[in-house]
Amino acid sequence: MLLAATVFDAVTTSHSVPAQKLWHGKFVRADGVLTAYRSWGTHGTPIVLVGGFFEPSFVWDDVGPLLARTHRVYAFDLDGFGYTQPHGPWTLAEWTGQLRGFDEALHLGKPVVVGHSLGAAVAVQAAAQGLASRAVLLDGDALKINGPPRFVRWAILHSPLFTAALRLATRWSWPVKRIVANAFGPGPHPRVPVHAWTDPLRVQGAEAALRGMLIHGVAGLDRSTLQRARIRATVAFGANDSVDSPAAGRQTAHDLHARFVLIPDAGHLSMLGNPRAVAAAILR
Repeated sequence: MLLAATVFDAVTTSHSVPAQKLWHGKFVRADGVLTAYRSWGTHGTPIVLVGGFFEPSFVWDDVGPLLARTHRVYAFDLDGFGYTQPHGPWTLAEWTGQLRGFDEALHLGKPVVVGHSLGAAVAVQAAAQGLASRAVLLDGDALKINGPPRFVRWAILHSPLFTAALRLATRWSWPVKRIVANAFGPGPHPRVPVHAWTDPLRVQGAEAALRGMLIHGVAGLDRSTLQRARIRATVAFGANDSVDSPAAGRQTAHDLHARFVLIPDAGHLSMLGNPRAVAAAILR
């Protein structure tokens, strides 16, 4: 397998290009990170939407306009995901700094910050540091998950298998379709073109970013830190979420003394599965 991966890497090209050539929308420099973002609405208090692992900001395209009826709404790509130019070191502290820089660059003050999945920890951290007026944790319990064993970390860093898998993902749609279908959960879900998920993998530096994040595990907080947080928060989970269970969400809501909302007819990608219910949970 290693030999096959080495040969595949040798005969294929990475197709990596600067983020500005793939994304023709808005960019802003946030804490030194060239950050891609979308926006909706022209009036009202600001809301910032933060995606999770492997999530470009298009995932908010249905929720953003609903919130924009009464608010100014922004969705940006965390460093390492979407069309933001990878910068590093891809840690919770760095992502929170990126959010701070984004708020400052666009003069948002203290917005409501909605974090999905991995982004839930960013929302909590932002509220704890006084950068957000309220945190909404969507399909994420904000807890960290430690990185893999040492031999797996070595394989991620040095094995040609990782490069081969990443290049296959941009050329063969089946694996990505399976991952996304699992995130949606049972029942019908909106059809999203596979390239909407895989095109960001072509951004220059995306491979290095994914390696760095996989080595260190899922960024987040430990439970004792979560329990000490004194923030205004709402926790909302898709009822059919099989990636982060609603039970984990209820525990996080208990730790934060926050309201818990169950989003019906939705899995882990609840903002795509039931955007109206998600918008209502954010605004409630």
